Amino acid sequence: MADTPTPQEMLNQVNAAITNVLAGGQSYKIGSRQLNRADLAKLYEMQRDLQAQVASGVPGLLDDCYVAIFEGR
Repeated sequence: MADTPTPQEMLNQVNAAITNVLAGGQSYKIGSRQLNRADLAKLYEMQRDLQAQVASGVPGLLDDCYVAIFEGR
């Protein structure tokens, strides 16, 4: 089983994808083939979320969740 990427690794990938879109455009066509890159707005949204995760030091999406059990009601 492959290791789950850390928020920092995912942020690096998102940053690279943003760079690719900015440098090469959103989509292009060669002959009859067309390539559509990821939506830039969604990449920026992912970037903000991942930057917040990296800044908070929280390693994963739900790693800061807790469960409480209240007994005796």
